[in-house]
Amino acid sequence: MLDLAVIGGGAAGFFTALRYAEMAPGKSVAIFEKGTRFLHKVRISGGGRCNVTHACFDPRELARNYPRGSRELLAAFHRWQPADTVEWFKRCGVILKTEPDGRMFPDTDCADTVVNCFLEHALLYQVALLQQHHLCGIERLVHGSFALRFANLTETTEARALCIATGSLKDKLLLDPLAKLQQTIEPLVPSLFAFNVSDRRLSGLAGVAHPKVAVRRAGSHPAQQGPLLITHRGVSGPAILRLSAWEARALAATNHRFPFVIDWLPELDRDALKARFADIRQHQGAKLVRNTSIHPIPRRLWERLVACCDIADSMTWGHLSKAATRSLMEELKAARFEAAGKTTNKDEFVTCGGIARHTIDFRTMQSRVTPGLYFVGECIDIDGLTGGFNFQAAWTTAHLAACAIAAASGIGL
Repeated sequence: MLDLAVIGGGAAGFFTALRYAEMAPGKSVAIFEKGTRFLHKVRISGGGRCNVTHACFDPRELARNYPRGSRELLAAFHRWQPADTVEWFKRCGVILKTEPDGRMFPDTDCADTVVNCFLEHALLYQVALLQQHHLCGIERLVHGSFALRFANLTETTEARALCIATGSLKDKLLLDPLAKLQQTIEPLVPSLFAFNVSDRRLSGLAGVAHPKVAVRRAGSHPAQQGPLLITHRGVSGPAILRLSAWEARALAATNHRFPFVIDWLPELDRDALKARFADIRQHQGAKLVRNTSIHPIPRRLWERLVACCDIADSMTWGHLSKAATRSLMEELKAARFEAAGKTTNKDEFVTCGGIARHTIDFRTMQSRVTPGLYFVGECIDIDGLTGGFNFQAAWTTAHLAACAIAAASGIGL
């Protein structure tokens, strides 16, 4: 009989197994992966560099980066936060570096550094790694352990504790066994995605980046700020991804077809922008409007916005009419676009939804309805913004689960 069976060979699953094995030497641990590759998402994350965590060491501030799960993670981050993650990796020979935006990567800039660290420590702690083991049945036995049934295998595996670490719960074979254990599962919808937009203001500008915009769903919804990138399909970048995360369920309800508004100059309110226009007219009135981009709007984007306001290429600031000025003002402060779908990286993606948070004790990550059953990482209805926050939630929940399972095994912590 296994002391711990971990279902899912990704970041959260490996960290749970390794932390438990560290705390409970001699106990038997196995990771069951349904596919043929361990740690696949770790390998591709951060463009192959692996954004391990974020240099945010205040639990309260850190928790604000989770559209779903911030309240539950606040207390959890007091027990394991990025500083602990950095120290653990350092002890294991992986040094993390901090980039100007706070993201933390291995100093090798290579995800294989993290992958190899996990694989080497799994070998060191004698954690069994089992590929092509697709869990399709869970039975809780009368004495409290679990009988696990895997597709294409006739024999069952018994485990005293079971940890589900499958990532996004899209595995239909697993949903039925969890439902039989009375686990509530919130519907899955995409989070962190780009917007598909077909609009002449953006056509031909793929690759143009704006350092800071404010973008919001049309209506009185809060705006998200950050860089924006124009793509072949529409718009992406941190500001768009933040909006897609915070509004994930609302946008899914529209089938990802919705109006949104971009403020290209969030640092200037309308009065300040009006004063900027007046200053340009007074001191640079002979200049062409199309040639006088207001910082920090990229030149090519400025030219397109001016043209779409029906301002002639030959128009100078001194001759710009009041109506054209109002049109340009509106375009800069409240440009309205229509999203016509979403785009996600087919391998690197995040969803909201999964095991309902209220069914989990976040002090232990144990199910409130099935003792001995634990959940970690993205299988829970928790998701963070880009920047290493989703990995940090994986490390934190995995650590808490490992501690609880070790304590239940009689290990004094």
